[in-house]
Amino acid sequence: MSLNIPGFALQPSATRVPTATNYMTSFDFLNQYLPDTYEKEFERYGNRTLSSFLRMVGAEMPSNSDLIKWAEQGRLHIKYTNVSTVVANGLGEAQFTVADTLIPADQIMAAAGTASEIAIRIGQTVMISGNAGYAGISNKGVVTNVGASTFTCSFYETGGYSGSGTLAVPGETVSVFIYGSEFKKGTNGMVGSLEPFDTILENNPIIIKDNYEVSGSDMAQIGWVEVSTEDGANGYLWYLKAEHETRMRFEDYLETAMVEAVKSAGAVANGAAAKGFLGSEGLFSAIETRGNIFTGAITNLGDFDSIIERLDKQGAIEENVLFLNRQTSFEIDDMLAAQNSYGNGGSSYGLFDNDEEMALNLGFSGFRRAYDFYKTDWKYLNDPTMRGGLVGGAIDGVLVPAGSTNVYDQVLGRNAKRPFLHVRYRASETEDRRYKSWITGSAGGAATSDADEMRVNFLSERALCTMGANNFVLFK
Repeated sequence: MSLNIPGFALQPSATRVPTATNYMTSFDFLNQYLPDTYEKEFERYGNRTLSSFLRMVGAEMPSNSDLIKWAEQGRLHIKYTNVSTVVANGLGEAQFTVADTLIPADQIMAAAGTASEIAIRIGQTVMISGNAGYAGISNKGVVTNVGASTFTCSFYETGGYSGSGTLAVPGETVSVFIYGSEFKKGTNGMVGSLEPFDTILENNPIIIKDNYEVSGSDMAQIGWVEVSTEDGANGYLWYLKAEHETRMRFEDYLETAMVEAVKSAGAVANGAAAKGFLGSEGLFSAIETRGNIFTGAITNLGDFDSIIERLDKQGAIEENVLFLNRQTSFEIDDMLAAQNSYGNGGSSYGLFDNDEEMALNLGFSGFRRAYDFYKTDWKYLNDPTMRGGLVGGAIDGVLVPAGSTNVYDQVLGRNAKRPFLHVRYRASETEDRRYKSWITGSAGGAATSDADEMRVNFLSERALCTMGANNFVLFK
């Protein structure tokens, strides 16, 4: 019987001299030689946080209800753009039919308890103008009779109605607006009165949650990492580094949820509404429903002028901020640079006085064209892990009016000045749900359960109020 004695894989030397017999081919952390490691993280993605948009343009205020309601003013003057008649050319009187979306009957107080669906009353004077294709129609007259969706007008002009001259011409429509009134001597006053036509809007908060977990055993294995984080913190962290990143991610979600949220619509089988999820109206949804949408590239000043003409028809807010992705920001830079007759080659942007000794400025931070516009990049639209690079449903930017607006607050029961964009969060004297954070488990100082872990919980309940969405523009 023989005994096999294993040979030596390594023969250590007495001194630190590399020899053929003391070379280690197996390289792991149990060997004599350990790898060089960097204890500081390399920040290869720079600042990874996305939140900042709402902090720049909005505000936060508490709400103690699960429904937020407000009223926005309607137009002071009334104009109908889809009006037709069957009267022939040259007649002194014509009956017109209004096919526009009519003001609800309960918004108008008419005589003798009856309600007219159109906001035109007997004795008012109106301007009648032909729409596209019928530019020759132009009349002024006085209203002599009003029905549910019709009114009769007697024309001032000698030639009477200046329409097509035939009966019931298909597609012939006119626009009508009220510019005053006229009554004969000794007659009674105006019949009926108009009530303010307000738009009642509402939104509901949603509950946003997140958490971070670490077991008690992992907490006993301390590993230090030197960090410098996006919010300015720096130094050494151990297992709580992951908790810190969870917190930053949650804070981003507090903003992106307010931007992207949509309300549940309908009760389709297995849909969100059918399962009890209400959703909420976010910024993009509010603008798509009640605001303005610009589609396509901004290649010249005429493209931007079409946006300004639309703003003229709305609140005409003096100062506006453009939050854009990189491509749209470049498009506006190029559009502005083209206004300089010496800048066709892109060599004299900015103040148009660049020279060879200074860095060439090829961008603009603001400009004035009827209104003041300030331009900034929106990181959320550029980040490849969020909206950056999307094709379907892509959004290139948003125009946000600066300042505040007066609205009637249903909770306060009075007019209040509010920023166009602001967040309402649930809060009371005993519960503040703006930003809650608490620790559960049995590790890390917590003693709330028998779970061998530390669980850091995050919660917020909030909604975004987009007031005066008709002053916003969404770029697609």
